[in-house]
Amino acid sequence: MVSDSPQVREEVRSVFDSERFEVMEVDDGHLVRPTVLAHEPNLVVTDLQVGSMGGMAICMDLRLEESGGRAPYVPVLMLLDRRADVFLARRSGAEGWVVKPLDPIRLRRAATSLLAGGRYEDEAFRPLDAGAAGDAPAVGSGSSGSARVG
Repeated sequence: MVSDSPQVREEVRSVFDSERFEVMEVDDGHLVRPTVLAHEPNLVVTDLQVGSMGGMAICMDLRLEESGGRAPYVPVLMLLDRRADVFLARRSGAEGWVVKPLDPIRLRRAATSLLAGGRYEDEAFRPLDAGAAGDAPAVGSGSSGSARVG
């Protein structure tokens, strides 16, 4: 777990600290690579905003070291501050992301997916799809039917 926020580390620890998981914490992004090399974790959970080295840089560093054969592959779950940050998570090579506020169910679901070799994209804050043009009557169009949002 990587975050310079004690509150975020505590939230994540409370979800994963059990007999099934061993949680290691670092509060400095520069400590991630040495920690991964020393302990070879099954998953790295990183906050997007880490003062010394953000989650995007942490993920890119791990991917670079892996591609050069200097580090093992470790899936990365990124904790995002807002939906717009999904672009950053994708560009960095993260296998999954969860948008804050953190929810234990979504965190466990994301970790389970990544540990099984999959990906996880948080759908909780995805904008609603209004449907294709002409699919539903426009509000105020004078029709007596009610508008649909798909």
